[in-house]
Amino acid sequence: MKPTLKYLRAETPIALALITMGLGYSFEHAAVQHGGAVLWGLLTVILVAIIGVAFRIAHHAEILALRFGEPYGTLVLTLAAVSVEVVILVVLLSGEPNPTLARDTVFAAVMFDINGILGLAAIVGGMKHGSSKYNVDSANSFIAMLLVAIGIGMFLPDFVPSEKWQVYSVFSIGIMAIMYLGFLRLQTVEHRKFFEYSSDSDEEAHDETHSPNALHIGFMLFAIVLVGLLSEVLSVLLDAGLAGSDLPKAIPAVLVALISASPEILTALKAAQQDRMQTTINIALGASLATVLLTLPVIEAIALYRGEPIVMALTTVQGGMLLLTFLTVMNNLHDGETNAIEGISHFALFAAFIALVAVGVI
Repeated sequence: MKPTLKYLRAETPIALALITMGLGYSFEHAAVQHGGAVLWGLLTVILVAIIGVAFRIAHHAEILALRFGEPYGTLVLTLAAVSVEVVILVVLLSGEPNPTLARDTVFAAVMFDINGILGLAAIVGGMKHGSSKYNVDSANSFIAMLLVAIGIGMFLPDFVPSEKWQVYSVFSIGIMAIMYLGFLRLQTVEHRKFFEYSSDSDEEAHDETHSPNALHIGFMLFAIVLVGLLSEVLSVLLDAGLAGSDLPKAIPAVLVALISASPEILTALKAAQQDRMQTTINIALGASLATVLLTLPVIEAIALYRGEPIVMALTTVQGGMLLLTFLTVMNNLHDGETNAIEGISHFALFAAFIALVAVGVI
């Protein structure tokens, strides 16, 4: 009985989120009518509830990750995060028309994952261990796939004639599915060792729970559905709050990226503190790749179903930020070691991204 109570007590954020969902559905219309502090107050409560649920999803994914080991572990973590992202995006896209939301969200997610997560983790790991080692083959593999995926999904669409967007969308969905399935196969079978690294200095992470895997999978699935329901309220409040305001239009995209990345940040920082930089690399670059290869096809499929094109082509500023990011990550992740200086360079780019969002350029 005691273990059961312990498990249930740990799910308090989900229970609170259920209560918050009830309050949100009950008072969303009143909040929209009142506007101001009432609207933004309820929106903040909903946002906190979603992030709390996202942390529980990441917790259950992390337990499964510890049991499965690398590289399967980080696959579970990144797929859980991307599932949350896709669910929220789909719900937000059903609200007020926002043809650039998917593009801005994927772009923001890459900024969070590579510059935010990798930057902070390299700083933390470097300050504690001096330098942290990883398998350079994994970084090279991730970067190669990311460059091609972003090129196909977010650079080439700028040159596709508007009357041919359906044809290119079908191609994009198909090629990204092939890329992800192929990479998944190579990551877990033929080239599995690329994504593993161990040394005598590693502090091994242990699974201290003894609960069945089915329990964690069940909680994850329920929590993802709960995120979708909470996102419906969030979508209504965001549309009302941003309507006619001078706030940056990229706020919804940044919020979606923040929700999906926030649990990953803690997991990556914990791994960096334990000198497990390979896990951090797998999370940061793996989450970016999964976001591009899984999120874009889902959004493209929705666009085809509705018959309404979405804007996936990068803006000049976004393209410039991605160019700087990839030049930096290719320079930093070429020798199998990270340090705090490399982390600072990535975090500076992340700070620049936040500044550009704040001034409304992105």
